[in-house]
Amino acid sequence: MTPALVWLIVAIVLMAAEVLSGDFFLLMLGLGALFGAGAALITGNIIVDAVVFAVASGALIFLARPALKRRFLAGAGHRTNTEALIGARAVVVSVVDDHAGRVKLAGDVWSARSVADGQRIEPGTTVTVVEIAGATAVVAPEP
Repeated sequence: MTPALVWLIVAIVLMAAEVLSGDFFLLMLGLGALFGAGAALITGNIIVDAVVFAVASGALIFLARPALKRRFLAGAGHRTNTEALIGARAVVVSVVDDHAGRVKLAGDVWSARSVADGQRIEPGTTVTVVEIAGATAVVAPEP
């Protein structure tokens, strides 16, 4: 078996193992092994292959991996669930005051209350969601 084929098999095994870990570490090592396979095809020297593998893996781990983790694992600032509704616009369905009311928000009717005490918001008014408190949208009228 040629050294390039060994490097290729190692790369495939490491990349397949990445599916289980999901931390991008084994993927970086697998890509480094691919560089090692390329070096084995070009040079045929095992020392050069190992150095290329080490340098490529190290560079990928310290340079590419942090950016990939921020992009894919941290969600890149993508808000989900009720967090995604904050700042959204809604339309008042029934009178909203500081205790109760109903708004149409994201295609659904939500219970709502106004953000300011004593404030009364009439039906048909467009409001902005300031907060989601449990299953209640806390809203403020748009200026």
